[in-house]
Amino acid sequence: MPSMKAVQISKPGGNFEVVDRPIPEPGRGQVRIKVEACGICHSDALVKEGHWPGLQYPRVPGHEVAGRIDKVGPEVTQWKPGQRVGVGWHGGHCFICDPCRRGDFILCRNQKITGISYDGGYQEYMIAQAEAVAAMPDDLPADEAAPLLCAGITVFNSLRNDHARSGDTVAVQGIGGLGHLGIQYARRMGFRTVAIGRGADKKPLATKLGAHDYIDTTVGDPAQTLQKLGGAKVILATAPDSKSMSELINGLAENGTLLIVGAAFDSLNVTPIQLISGRKRIQGWPSGTAKDSEDTLRFSSLTGVRPMIEHYPLAKAADAYQQMITGKARFRVVLTMS
Repeated sequence: MPSMKAVQISKPGGNFEVVDRPIPEPGRGQVRIKVEACGICHSDALVKEGHWPGLQYPRVPGHEVAGRIDKVGPEVTQWKPGQRVGVGWHGGHCFICDPCRRGDFILCRNQKITGISYDGGYQEYMIAQAEAVAAMPDDLPADEAAPLLCAGITVFNSLRNDHARSGDTVAVQGIGGLGHLGIQYARRMGFRTVAIGRGADKKPLATKLGAHDYIDTTVGDPAQTLQKLGGAKVILATAPDSKSMSELINGLAENGTLLIVGAAFDSLNVTPIQLISGRKRIQGWPSGTAKDSEDTLRFSSLTGVRPMIEHYPLAKAADAYQQMITGKARFRVVLTMS
């Protein structure tokens, strides 16, 4: 049988193993994708360390997948071999639970997750559910598209579904893997964009990415500084630090939203009076469906939003993961298959 290279984890806390596997065949309602690039996301630690309940091993991680349709399974009519496509975190849905019946597929109670429910993109070929596949613009290179299928869609989809309007002030907390994209999207959506980071050295980058203003958290109270700017209609919290998120709540304008996309495990610190005063809210946002991914890729293509990436070959997946998990990457790490 024809074989391919894949990088798997065999047990919780195990090492990345480069192995030869048979090239898989798509089943009913599935497609096979020839992977060209796959981003490495912090959420891949759920597979590496075994933090996802019921996860079956060995497992190939990766949910920022860009490539081409290689083969389609029975009953797949919307995709054809050769099409440029991507797959993100949302790996499929059941179509029959209450959220699915309402068309809210990202909240499917039985949703599949790419690289967790089934093998992901750390391999030369992968199988995906047809409904999880997103079309990719021809002018968007695979290595630049891959991070947009998780980091990109998360910040783009959350901002476009909030109540803020063009001209409103949107603050982006953190200038990292999510934040450096959030600043670009906020600027191109027509918001007055404020970047919030630690240290004066980050200001030039924030300005280059499109921020109108920069707030250094080492100099004074960032919430007070936001209020001097009139308050933020939205604070997009991208850095997974609940303490720094909590410190920003008082920087919201009336009817403002602390929009959380940075996945932290510690508790927020907020009092009811902080929310009651000014009718403020806290909201979390997951990534989005394949259609949301298509919208993200198209918007990025049209407006020039691009991730800052570091490239590694598939065989160096362990080194690439280490670069990401230690926070040394600027700002997304991408595996390439060629």
